[in-house]
Amino acid sequence: MSLPPENQLSIERFGYKQELKRSLSFWDLVAYGLVFMVPIAPMGIFGQVIQTANGMVVLAYLIGLVGMIFTAYSYFRMSEAFPVAGSAYAYVQRGWHPDVGFVAGWMILLDYILIPALLYLVSAAWLTALVPWMPTWGWVVIFVVINTLINIGGIEMTNAANWVILVIEGITFVLFCVTAIVYVSGGHGGTHFTVSPIFNVHGFSLSMVGAATSIAVLSFLGFDGISTLSEETRGGRQTVGKATVWSLVIVCFLFIVLTYLAAVSYPNYMHFPDVNNAFYYVAQRIGGAWLSMLCLVVTVIAWGFANALAAQAAVSRMLFSMGRDRMLPQVLSWVHPTRKTPVVATVLVGVLSIIVTSFLSIENLSRLVNFGALTAFMLLNLTVILYHYFRKHSQRFLAHFVMPAVGFVVLLYVWVNFDHLTFYMGLSWFVLGMIILGITTKGFRQLPKELEGV
Repeated sequence: MSLPPENQLSIERFGYKQELKRSLSFWDLVAYGLVFMVPIAPMGIFGQVIQTANGMVVLAYLIGLVGMIFTAYSYFRMSEAFPVAGSAYAYVQRGWHPDVGFVAGWMILLDYILIPALLYLVSAAWLTALVPWMPTWGWVVIFVVINTLINIGGIEMTNAANWVILVIEGITFVLFCVTAIVYVSGGHGGTHFTVSPIFNVHGFSLSMVGAATSIAVLSFLGFDGISTLSEETRGGRQTVGKATVWSLVIVCFLFIVLTYLAAVSYPNYMHFPDVNNAFYYVAQRIGGAWLSMLCLVVTVIAWGFANALAAQAAVSRMLFSMGRDRMLPQVLSWVHPTRKTPVVATVLVGVLSIIVTSFLSIENLSRLVNFGALTAFMLLNLTVILYHYFRKHSQRFLAHFVMPAVGFVVLLYVWVNFDHLTFYMGLSWFVLGMIILGITTKGFRQLPKELEGV
């Protein structure tokens, strides 16, 4: 079946041909975004966020939303202008300059490549605690093999897996919330509903907000992954942008409900037996061992399979796009003739995940993931202003100047609150990227022929 003319034109006018299979609807993209961000993601980092935020865990997520929602609108604007795979890489490349686009793509690769490894490592650590005879690396290999096979199987298989796991997460979310409401309503353990998780004047400070939000934003990463599926989407240019915004708003609402109920159910937040498993102590207190085990198992499934599956799909499309442009080895753009999936890129991500988990800790992976993502997001927000407002002389001052500017400023505030080690590690990755870019462009003098005229 041939593609609608507008879809053919949207790819061909940028010098590409349609190689990936268009089969995803608006709601498929929303589901993908929710699975990538994980509606129950705060379960995994609840302890670190609430302690850093002096109990104001909801405030940390609300501020994170402010920065991310403006960035989501920037993705919306750029996906309309350039409906191609590649996310921030493609948008900054075409809206600003190919070299700057490479920087954006290289920095967000730090997020896309490392986040599957982070998810595998966290999930494997939890499972090793439950099944001590299985080494951590064994669980990592199991996760990688299963997710790689599903992603190679085709975007429809990935999409079906997303929907199944999303339903499982939704059931767990509802069970926890209902149990928590009953527990707090009964005043058990001296609990009561309070605004303290939202705002507490005695514990508030700007430095605290920045530090807590820099951790909380890890839960939001993934909404941008929707844009990597632009060439596999049907329904017009605005489909990707709308799905990006809607998935972010929905997941933030779920985060706020989940963290608020957890906070009021366990007010003594500075005294968890183990801060890394804080949420499961909350679940055990309000519902017993069954609820704690349910939350743990579903979190492992959500992080180790669903989230990592979506992340692997996203980074493989990013590598496909950069390989197609010969900014990275062209072999990464090879597409399976029948499955219509970027096989080489997908397998490479799986191999890299296994290697990375062998050398980096969960803490260091978290630092690098956030640094890479926020750096690319800031470049994207600036690109909206440069492309629409200055280059195209847009008269939409609010949409094309104010909103991306606010997004940039909020993200910059969070970015400068990263610790020194994060900056050292992130800048090392940046320098490596500059070396690769210098080689690819022959000393920053010549673009690959695929990008001439961009």
